Amino acid sequence: MALIKSLNNKTPQYGENCFLAENTTLVGDVTMGDGCSIWFNAVLRGDVHYIKLGNNVNVQDNAVIHCTYKKSPTNIGNNVSIAHGAIVHGCTIHDNVLIGMNSVVLDDAVIESNSIIAAGSVVTKGTVVKSGSVYAGTPAKKIKDISPELLQGEIERIANNYNMYAGWYK
Repeated sequence: MALIKSLNNKTPQYGENCFLAENTTLVGDVTMGDGCSIWFNAVLRGDVHYIKLGNNVNVQDNAVIHCTYKKSPTNIGNNVSIAHGAIVHGCTIHDNVLIGMNSVVLDDAVIESNSIIAAGSVVTKGTVVKSGSVYAGTPAKKIKDISPELLQGEIERIANNYNMYAGWYK
C-alpha cells in the first residue's frame, strides 16, 4: 500500500480510478483528480505548500513533485505525463503536456498546454513555455513547434497508455 501521510492537518486526497503503486509516497497537501496514476518510488511532497493534479495525470517511477515554502505551489493540469526521474518543483503545468525523463522544471516556470519538455532538459526558474512548443537542453530553449504527430503520437499516446498500464495493476 502507498505511503499516504497526513501532515499539518492536511491529508492527501485523490479521485476515482486512481492507481498508487505500493511504494508511492504522498505527503500533506496533495490533491489529485480522477484517473491518475502514481508509479513506483514517486514522491509527491505537499509539506511546504500545496500540490494539485488534474485528471488523467501519470507520475512515473522515481519522479519527485515538490514546492517552495509559502511561495511556489505546484499546479498540474489534465492529461499530463511526468516521465521517469523527472523533478517538478513549485511550477505550473497546463493540460496535455509531456515532461520527459530526468527533466527538471523549477519554481515559477509555466508550461502551457500542448507542449513537450524533452528528456534531460532543465526549465529554469520563471521560464514560460508557450503553448505548442517543444523545449530541450540545459537551460531548456524552444527547438520547434509541436506537430500534430507529436501531439497525438507522444502526449496523447503516453497519457492513454498509462491509463491502460494502471488497469493491469488493479
